[in-house]
Amino acid sequence: MFKKGLRIVMAAVAVAPLLTGAAWAAGQMTVIVNDPSNPYWLTEGNIAKATAEKLGYTATVSAHKGDTNTESNLIDTAITNKSVAIILDPANADGSIGAVKKAIAAGIPVFLVNAEINQEGLAKAQLVSNNAQGAAIGAQQWVEAVGDKGNYAELFGSPSDNNAATRSNGYETVLTQYPDLKKVAQEVANWDRTQGHNKMQSILQAHPDIIGVISGNDEMALGAIAALKEAGKLANIKVGGFDGSPDAVAAIKAGELQYTVLQPVAVFSAEAVKQADSFIKTGKTGAASEKQLFDCILITKDNVDKYTAPFVLSE
Repeated sequence: MFKKGLRIVMAAVAVAPLLTGAAWAAGQMTVIVNDPSNPYWLTEGNIAKATAEKLGYTATVSAHKGDTNTESNLIDTAITNKSVAIILDPANADGSIGAVKKAIAAGIPVFLVNAEINQEGLAKAQLVSNNAQGAAIGAQQWVEAVGDKGNYAELFGSPSDNNAATRSNGYETVLTQYPDLKKVAQEVANWDRTQGHNKMQSILQAHPDIIGVISGNDEMALGAIAALKEAGKLANIKVGGFDGSPDAVAAIKAGELQYTVLQPVAVFSAEAVKQADSFIKTGKTGAASEKQLFDCILITKDNVDKYTAPFVLSE
């Protein structure tokens, strides 16, 4: 009897670590962002990883930097590592479809954040900022800053990202209501601060009389501000941004940037992971639809002090 009882106790001790391990290691989630040198994508990856780990998963964060070949290779790695879900900020609205299909063929559910792909029914969810709404409130604030008469320029994001066109179209919808505002230049600066700086220099040479610059994101806006400061023209040319980055908030406090439109990346990055967790456990995301929009929030000098963490505005 003693030996039988001993075997039972030993078996229980042997099983206990396995049960404990299952509780904290629910599998690996792979998080793939664009470029963490941009604080927006850095926050996106950090929040997704932290949320996954809080829910009991291991998590890795990698970056494709807008390159679809790199993205495809990272998906291959996720498949090899037997990831239970992939949280992906797609590199290209069309070019990322193949990578998503490859993950799905391997039995790994994909949850897209920040940017969409041009095909529904593949990803389990596509969670993005309401860019049209954000562009509308940003453009209206921009008019309040620069006035309703004069020439202006626009800095456009990456053409391969649907968000760039959505924001630009949102700006256009509002600004064309003011017939005395004339857009004399639109330059692609690919979401990048250095390109924003260089394109702003070119715009100033061709159109020295502009009264404002409306930008598709904060990085391009901050590049434009640097160029305007160098040219001694920042006092007369107003700049508006989009993202809600820490550097943009600092520029608002310094009186150099008129506003930024906060994308709730901290919210939807966490929500994507929670929906992945739900899908893994129940086969459902818990959301009403695949495409989900999260409203943006305007940040100006009036509420900038409520900015409590990267891309977070307290109530």
